[in-house]
Amino acid sequence: MTGRLLVAAALLWVAGFAHASDVLTRLDRFLAEVERGKGAFSQVVTARSGRKPKSARGEFAFERPGRFRWVYSEPYPQTLVGDGERLWSYDPELNQVSVKTIGDALGSTPAAILAGDGDIGARFELSDGGSHDGLDWAVATPRASDSPFTDMALGFRGDALVAMTIRDGFGQVTELRFEGFETNPILDNGLFRFTPPPGADVIGE
Repeated sequence: MTGRLLVAAALLWVAGFAHASDVLTRLDRFLAEVERGKGAFSQVVTARSGRKPKSARGEFAFERPGRFRWVYSEPYPQTLVGDGERLWSYDPELNQVSVKTIGDALGSTPAAILAGDGDIGARFELSDGGSHDGLDWAVATPRASDSPFTDMALGFRGDALVAMTIRDGFGQVTELRFEGFETNPILDNGLFRFTPPPGADVIGE
């Protein structure tokens, strides 16, 4: 980061600090008050090697505890459904379904924030990540040594969760932006059920 960018980031942080409430308080409030949600997302994955970033888009819905639907529409279709007991992952191009228990699938993963039981203190160490890019950030660091990622930052604009940034042990960074995030909408239970399509190859339990 150049000196000018560092100065700009510092100025943004100072400007936002005086009026921004504690981002960890907002995270606690989000987890306590938002039991369901839906919206759209965009995703950009950047590798440490500097290869061209990979972009994707889709829609999501969740209902605590353990129920969620995460559907990629671009560039390749893929559907992930958590029904409260199992996680189903469906690749329509391969007509292949993988399934595993929801506990193993969630653990200390990003899905645990949105669809978990809301008690993340046992799985993550939380800290204030300051303000940048127009957002206030809370940082969640997994307590488990075998977690697939090293840290995750959650970006708030006011009380709204609008972004997540996830870093893994290989230096890969996944950036998510949420759009049209509706909190506590009425959701169809069918969103969180999955039946493998006829002829699909099912791997796992």
